[in-house]
Amino acid sequence: MNEFQIPSDLGRIPGKIYSGEGFANFTADQWRLFFNIYATVALWDHLSVVDRKILTHYVRICSILVSRIVETAFMNEAHQRLVEVIKLIENHYGRDMITPNLHLSLHLCECAHDFGPLYAFWCFSFERMNGSFPNSHRKIEPEIMRRLMNDNQIANLISSGIEIKGLDLLDNTTVVGSLPETDKFSLDEMRRYLLYSQDIRQSLITGQEPFPDEMLRPSTENIVLSDDMLDRMVEYYNATYEMYNFRKPFGEGPEGSIVINVKMNKYGRCRIGSEIFGSSMSSRHVNSSFILAKFVTSDGEVDCYPGQIQYFFKHTINLQNQSAEHFLAYVRWYQHVASSDVRYYFSSDDENETCTVELWRSEFYHESRDCIIPVHHILGRFIPVKYKISDRRNAVEYLAINPINRKYHIK
Repeated sequence: MNEFQIPSDLGRIPGKIYSGEGFANFTADQWRLFFNIYATVALWDHLSVVDRKILTHYVRICSILVSRIVETAFMNEAHQRLVEVIKLIENHYGRDMITPNLHLSLHLCECAHDFGPLYAFWCFSFERMNGSFPNSHRKIEPEIMRRLMNDNQIANLISSGIEIKGLDLLDNTTVVGSLPETDKFSLDEMRRYLLYSQDIRQSLITGQEPFPDEMLRPSTENIVLSDDMLDRMVEYYNATYEMYNFRKPFGEGPEGSIVINVKMNKYGRCRIGSEIFGSSMSSRHVNSSFILAKFVTSDGEVDCYPGQIQYFFKHTINLQNQSAEHFLAYVRWYQHVASSDVRYYFSSDDENETCTVELWRSEFYHESRDCIIPVHHILGRFIPVKYKISDRRNAVEYLAINPINRKYHIK
């Protein structure tokens, strides 16, 4: 359990659950974190075949239901898996183990259809903060309700169109955090941005498209690209802009080729919506540097690859006498394992597509043009943890990939 390096924005669970009261005082948010990240890798070797099936279904259910954006098809999948979990518990442990909570869980999907994803009406954040603030011994509940009522009345006055002197002064509340970034985009633009990383076949992204994020420090400006990096950038632009030809300064290329800029601005972090991605360039944010992205493989199939961001960078080229600034990430990708049986080691009944945790090699592929991707293609983060598979002869160490749901919402 101590080998899991969790990004600071995800919360924490108690360090020693094997002693004292163990799981007794877990909050709902800590249970969510435990099952989504820790449970599969930590418990797999200690479970029977039936319990592994129950765990696989349950982790998949949790991953779907606590997402900030949920598709209808996934909601239906979660409901079917809940039914399957209850059947497995009843057949293996008896009807007495079917508690009222299990029955009530069958209505979670109905609640989500009525009220939206669980994040829309479950107070995970409030529960995490509850008890961490000093008690003022004041009637905080009525104060909050009065504040909400006043804000609603002000909002109604502002939207009514009634001309009242000084009314514009009330509509100057400063929005903090990452919300101003998402407010710049319409609903359709936010949906389109979300699909950039999911539907890789239809995503004709170059890297210069607008997006709800911002490059953050540490940063270094006007870095001269190495010769190898210039070659990779030329390959990237030639593959991205099929109607143009590119070359590096004093390099060979077709007549009329666009000469790319030899300098870039380098960044250690990037904020996308309410989520901050780190890189190996920023040692304080390495835990947030592990990402997933989809690629179309040589056989035409779409596969998801894990990697580690080395740094983010901005690079500008001249297209049709106009400067085009590109927002890119340089990523080292982990290598495939030898067989699908190893990759989907944590699956039950050979359900590879819904296996929540995969095994990959801990070595990177050689650096190539594929290391350069638009930040729009980042699918999400994951938490890596080392895992050994032992046989009679030796033990082989792999990297377990635990995906994290995106902290991304559409208003």
